[in-house]
Amino acid sequence: MNEEVKANKIISISRRRGLYWPSFEIYGGLAGFYDYGPLGLLLRENIFQIWRRMYRLEGFYEIDTPNINPEEVFVASGHVSSFSDLLVTCNKCGESFRADHLTAGIVVSTDIEEIKRALASGKVKCTRCGSNSFSEPRQFNLMFRTFIGPYEGKKGYLRPETAQGIFINFQQLLRFFRDSLPFGIIQRGKGFRNEISPRQGFIRLREFNMLEAELFVDPEDMSWGRFNQARDVMTALLPSGGELIRISFGKAVEQGIIGSEVIAYFMYLTQQFMISLGIDEKRCRFKQHGRDELAHYATEAWDFEAELSTGWTELTGIADRGTFDLTSHSRHSGADLTFFKKHEPVTVKRRRIVPNKVELGMHFGAKAKAIAEKMESMESFQGGSLKVTVDGEQYELSERFFSFVEEEVRETGTRITPRVIEPSSGLDRIFYAVLEHSFDESTETFDFPQSIAPIKIGVFPLIEEERLIEIAKSLHMELLSSDIESYYDEHGSIGRRYARMDEIGTPFCVTVDEQTLEDSTVTVRERKTKKQIRVKSEMLVQAIRKLLSGSGLEEVAYNGEVFR
Repeated sequence: MNEEVKANKIISISRRRGLYWPSFEIYGGLAGFYDYGPLGLLLRENIFQIWRRMYRLEGFYEIDTPNINPEEVFVASGHVSSFSDLLVTCNKCGESFRADHLTAGIVVSTDIEEIKRALASGKVKCTRCGSNSFSEPRQFNLMFRTFIGPYEGKKGYLRPETAQGIFINFQQLLRFFRDSLPFGIIQRGKGFRNEISPRQGFIRLREFNMLEAELFVDPEDMSWGRFNQARDVMTALLPSGGELIRISFGKAVEQGIIGSEVIAYFMYLTQQFMISLGIDEKRCRFKQHGRDELAHYATEAWDFEAELSTGWTELTGIADRGTFDLTSHSRHSGADLTFFKKHEPVTVKRRRIVPNKVELGMHFGAKAKAIAEKMESMESFQGGSLKVTVDGEQYELSERFFSFVEEEVRETGTRITPRVIEPSSGLDRIFYAVLEHSFDESTETFDFPQSIAPIKIGVFPLIEEERLIEIAKSLHMELLSSDIESYYDEHGSIGRRYARMDEIGTPFCVTVDEQTLEDSTVTVRERKTKKQIRVKSEMLVQAIRKLLSGSGLEEVAYNGEVFR
């Protein structure tokens, strides 16, 4: 089965069985938007819970921040000025394209001059009408713009990533972690990017789900205490400008291929997470960003990629964001986003800011007191104007509004800006990769790991007989009440019902039959082996829990009997 046929089969089953489908279909659809169906949502949430548990075990805590942010947040983060793609439009049919996608294969870089030359050569064709006449490429910012408040009030944007909500809460989070480093925060939420021409189905969305982790570390200590468990684990790396290599994470750090233990450890953690979801280790790799590919905030970055029908596709990015974010937000807001690192007491000379309260009062009136207090709380700086933010409004103050006082102080530590390590995952992409990597082409069914299967157990009466139906429904409700996702079905032949559960990767099925009425046992069928056992109905929940935790059929069978 070739990749296109396989992808079409997955799409067909997904639509028919309630995994996912295009949004707004009754109005003709809209590119870049998809709906999750009942089974798809269960699968997606199971993936999220595994990710969440993994990071909680690493000591991370979870927060939730708004989807809409004021403009100042994204001015500080660099997204207003830098978060854009090159847009070109076909002069004949009006179709819009990402310039680098349209010229792929002719131009290997994103340099605007090279792209202009490629478009002018006449070799690039519109994929819609075949024309080779295009507009000049121009920068198109990918953020959705909105207004906060009535009558086109304060400017805002739908967030293109969840990370900024973590950075601007740094002061509160540092306090929560009792003023100590390192500490980690995770956030699951929506991201929004106004993609120019999303043409990769479920892979490139305009509204998507993100799983982001931000680790704040001392920039002078990039070691990681738990790195030893990753040291000897093998991985596939595609270094920038190099060839694919198989190497251990430890060797990669020793040889300087990966920049630090902490980056390598979270690459390892990402790899283990993906393998646990059923992603084929032989069809995944880490690809390094070259210097010309790095985001404006990153000093090092690796993408975890899986081979899909769309080609090698990024599922997670692990980036060293350096001190960019905290420094930028501190500069734009005036807030102190540093960490006090203790050391042996020393006496040093320091210049302290002294507000000129008379000048402030004459110029700013009622705001003067708050501005002065903010100035006094700031660290000293060397010359120039001083930017102060009070109540969301920024003031740029010349030297007539303040002076300096030289003083000797006894310091017991220094203020440093933490470094940020970010593993950021696209939950929707992971969801789709799981579908492709779990799809059994020979049977056209999904073979999900038990931990993420949307339905854990199907419950059936063998025939539509009142007493069997009553028992089966009671067992179904007992399983649901025990947080075991169960599906009840009484229609069609038992073989057809088994096939329906097999198709969506349900690991076990329970059948209530005539023997149940005699000895209160039911049949439990395992999907992979097709083997069956009898289990006492009153012990079914306990038996299923054992099976889902990895116990074999023999361990839970009543009287030890296993049969086909």
